Amino acid sequence: MTLSFLSAFRATATAFAATCLVWASSLAEAHEPHSVAFLGVHFQNDNEMYEPTSDAERHRMVKIEQMFKARLTESGRFRFAEIGPDLKARISAGQPPGECGGCEVEYGKELGTEQIAWINVQKVSNLILNLNVYMADVAANKITFVRSVDTRGNTDESWERSLNFLLKRYLLPDVS
Repeated sequence: MTLSFLSAFRATATAFAATCLVWASSLAEAHEPHSVAFLGVHFQNDNEMYEPTSDAERHRMVKIEQMFKARLTESGRFRFAEIGPDLKARISAGQPPGECGGCEVEYGKELGTEQIAWINVQKVSNLILNLNVYMADVAANKITFVRSVDTRGNTDESWERSLNFLLKRYLLPDVS
């Protein structure tokens, strides 16, 4: 009887250890950061004729790109692929992501990333802007995240607050 108890105990312990190894392995994979190709901040100025895009607005686009990438990287959930100068030039010369019939997914495939992301800022006037964040799964060719925030005021602070609100409320709600 003792021998059969020991055999049963060993079999149970072996099965438990194997289950723990599988679980630990899947847990480690779940915590690997997703690779993302950030395709840029695109500015749609609906009043270009009356209020041309300013140097301050160009600076804000650079600033929110840096903020977006830094916050997602700091979360530990995302890592950003380096986009070389040739591809950056192609992205800039073509239609904006989201309006190009799938070019954004092709860029992600070219870079070997799991996801792609981009931001579109629409300037309706100096008082009303709209900040939109998009993310898509490259393999599934499907948008997985899209959120929009209306912004009042065209200042560094209003752009930053809008992006921070969107990230904290929707994309990274459990990260402080």
